[in-house]
Amino acid sequence: MFFFTVLGTIVNAALSPIRPLLIGFMVDKFVMKTDSFEGPSYYLNSINENLDTDNGFLYWTIIAIFTIVLEAILRFITVYFTNLIGQSIIADIREHLFQHLIKFKTQFFDKNPIGRLVTRLVSDVEAASEIFSNGIITIAGDILSLALVIGFMFAVNWKFSLMILIPLPLLFWATNIFKNAIKKAYQLESTQVSKLNTFVQERIVGMTILQLFSREKVEYDKFTEINKLHRNAHIKSVWAYSIFFPVVEILSSISIAFVIFYASYQIIDRPIAEASTGQLVAFILWINMLYRPIRMLADKFNVIQRGLVRAKNIFEVLDDKQVIRSVKDETNEMFKGNITFNEVSFAYNDEDYVLKDLSFEIEEGQTVAFVGATGAGKSSIINILSRFYEFQKGKITIDGNDLRDLSLENIRENIAVVLQDVFLFSDTIFNNITLNNPDITREEVIEASKFVGLHDFIMRLPGDYDYDVKERGNSLSTGQRQLISFVRAYVYNPKILVLDEATSSIDTETEELIQDAIDKLTQGRTSIIVAHRLSTIKKADKIIVLDKGKIMEQGTHNELLEQNGIYRNLYEIQFED
Repeated sequence: MFFFTVLGTIVNAALSPIRPLLIGFMVDKFVMKTDSFEGPSYYLNSINENLDTDNGFLYWTIIAIFTIVLEAILRFITVYFTNLIGQSIIADIREHLFQHLIKFKTQFFDKNPIGRLVTRLVSDVEAASEIFSNGIITIAGDILSLALVIGFMFAVNWKFSLMILIPLPLLFWATNIFKNAIKKAYQLESTQVSKLNTFVQERIVGMTILQLFSREKVEYDKFTEINKLHRNAHIKSVWAYSIFFPVVEILSSISIAFVIFYASYQIIDRPIAEASTGQLVAFILWINMLYRPIRMLADKFNVIQRGLVRAKNIFEVLDDKQVIRSVKDETNEMFKGNITFNEVSFAYNDEDYVLKDLSFEIEEGQTVAFVGATGAGKSSIINILSRFYEFQKGKITIDGNDLRDLSLENIRENIAVVLQDVFLFSDTIFNNITLNNPDITREEVIEASKFVGLHDFIMRLPGDYDYDVKERGNSLSTGQRQLISFVRAYVYNPKILVLDEATSSIDTETEELIQDAIDKLTQGRTSIIVAHRLSTIKKADKIIVLDKGKIMEQGTHNELLEQNGIYRNLYEIQFED
């Protein structure tokens, strides 16, 4: 496609300057009835001698029309294919960027606003596509066209050509100023687009909070300010264009004026001189062909600059190495579920450790619960076990295999996590449960829903399992979304089940509904439960009490109550009535 487009661009650039030559030749030959048109017209005269003299004008008119039509066809082909190449390349870059994003550590998303990443993936990539669709190939074509036009001009009349080139230094000076001004404008525009997208995305997601606390007016004022900065950034680029294009038109008109003035002197006062009416017509057409590409070149160079500014943003993400290192796991065996933490330390930031020299064992088929105050490190254990974050010290093994020697795919196929904050996509209940996994059948989903106790509720919805839950599952209650997450975990049949505060957002009635399901779900598999509600972990085989990243107590429910320690204190606070 690329080479085909380049060939079309070259042919099109070669045809463009021929049209004024044909028209100038026809004016002198058939209108003015002279043979004074010099230069390449020698070849045209040779061709004309072989044509019927009476119909020569008709023949040359047909040739000129054919040239125009061919030029139009080639321009269509080059424009179509350059844009097709640009969009194809950008589609590949966008896929590559998204593939890179989904491999990042969770820590990356903690530090980068979603709106900014959406800008990188959508707006920035789209702007970068202009490098290919309106940049490299078309610029090469314009430069070739300029070279051929200047070559034809000097071949026909070098004095006319010099007259035309007088204003060019001014044009190059103006172009350089325009280039620098528009580059700064594009950089500012890119920054403001990112800020606007980030602000809008965050406020729309948090709209309920804004309305609950009557912050609409305050946030509207903030948006108005950001929107003004966004507008001003665009106006700076518009201002540069509004000055540059008229300057180009003025210089173009000056060139035409010089040529007409000089030609009138040559043609009227010195009719035997080296000028003709046909030459004047051809040169006026060539002037338009000369200044239009120069003007477009300045614009296209700035399009490339804009694309490069956006591409820089894209490559900053692509060059970011915060991806989770995954090895090639040749065995890819199903887990048995033996988990060992050996002196594991973990910090989200630098040396500020939230887990400190943590050591414990979970045997296959055991249900182990982690309890403790907020910030004790319970969820951090889940994060590093699932490799959402990388721990800094110690060793974690599953069935004797180092966690870092297992592939991410293998880990996440065998570990299912039910989070406190359930995320549902804007899709059907069935697709939210299966996550579009073709290996999970509808019958398996229905069976799992009955097991959890959600089937009757789903069947009452319009479309039952094909019901669209809307964005983030907003059409469902918190408890219903939580139940769907349990079904999702069940159908994947993991060897290790993790419930991270999975019942904290559920009312008492719903909790009773799923407590039985949890008991069934944890049978036959290693289970880890992180909970504030101690009533949900009474049956756990082992309860580990954490405080400030360290293990303070461990044992069964009854054993910990007898110790009269932290666990008993937590239990009495919750059940003092």
